[in-house]
Amino acid sequence: MTDWIKAARLRTLPLSMSGIILGSFIAKWRIHESGGTWDWTIFAMAMLVTLLYQILSNFANDYGDGIKGTDQLRANEAEQRAVASGRITATQMRNAVILFSVLSLVATVALLYLAFFRENLMNEFYTFVGLGVACILAAIGYTIGKKPYGYLGLGDIMVFIFFGLVSVGGSYFLFTKHFDWDVLLPATAVGLLSAAVLNLNNMRDIESDALSGKKTLALRLGFKGAMVYEIILLQLPLLLILVFMMMNGLHTEGKYYAFIFFILMLPMTALRRKIMQVKEPKELDPFLKQVGILTLTMAVLVAAGLNYFN
Repeated sequence: MTDWIKAARLRTLPLSMSGIILGSFIAKWRIHESGGTWDWTIFAMAMLVTLLYQILSNFANDYGDGIKGTDQLRANEAEQRAVASGRITATQMRNAVILFSVLSLVATVALLYLAFFRENLMNEFYTFVGLGVACILAAIGYTIGKKPYGYLGLGDIMVFIFFGLVSVGGSYFLFTKHFDWDVLLPATAVGLLSAAVLNLNNMRDIESDALSGKKTLALRLGFKGAMVYEIILLQLPLLLILVFMMMNGLHTEGKYYAFIFFILMLPMTALRRKIMQVKEPKELDPFLKQVGILTLTMAVLVAAGLNYFN
């Protein structure tokens, strides 16, 4: 059981929850403003679905990198990856990927039944079922298959889309049953931070990925170019949330509590400075968890600022 828990890579879960929290509680704020109701059951199911997607993705990555031999080249990490180290066989991990694909699909359909089917919103129901299938395929396709997109340098854009736009925008739609374009600002913020985590991961593994032929965006940019890219990814998210708040007039209404998220500017600045000082790729590993936690903290502070600090 310990090996399976390690393979699930629990430190990645805060990042996956961030988009659901942000989209759901922006929706809660909007619904409250209009006098509607917000369903905690839908929120709980959405959180379950995103956690299943993330664990599926982690198992699939472990399996894909393991059978391709990529993890064996990572001297600082191979002993931590289940398939590469032999603690879990490739067959067992493949079966786990199949199991979590099924669990993810069942949970997705249950969530969408609650959100759409019982209200007879059939077009929305079937559209989101298709979107859920796309999420499952994206989780699997990062490292599995003849041409996994993670090996083609497309991981960043896919993470941006699914962790940011789909996660925030999709969870917002579950509650409001419509889409507001300004939600793209917080969705982009989460997407950029998610790409920042992936880029840090790829910068850390840049040397072994070069040997294995895993042509990530970080490898294509080079270590220095990827560092510049990383700083840009970490610079923009809080500014995008700030623009979202001001577009909605919260500063003119005197609701300054909504801007509590901006206290993260200090730890974000300190984090960027520390990352810029790194010279050896392996030294980047601790920052993956830190960026994930900061992303979750941002989502929670925005949610609290909009809904509870008043």
